[in-house]
Amino acid sequence: MVLYNKKSSPIKTNEILDYKDIDLLRKFITDQGKILPRRSTGLTAKQQKQITKSIKRARILALLPFLNKD
Repeated sequence: MVLYNKKSSPIKTNEILDYKDIDLLRKFITDQGKILPRRSTGLTAKQQKQITKSIKRARILALLPFLNKD
């Protein structure tokens, strides 16, 4: 039986995710502006869906960029 190392989640289970918390949302976006997958963030499925919704809302309101051009 293979045991996998589970990463500790950067978000507490009872913490409320908000689209206005840009510093937290930037932790889940790559340099290119892509949303990181669950396997690399260590989030639960419910948290990942909330993060994705929050990031997309922040992009629509121009709080986060759709693309990061360097």
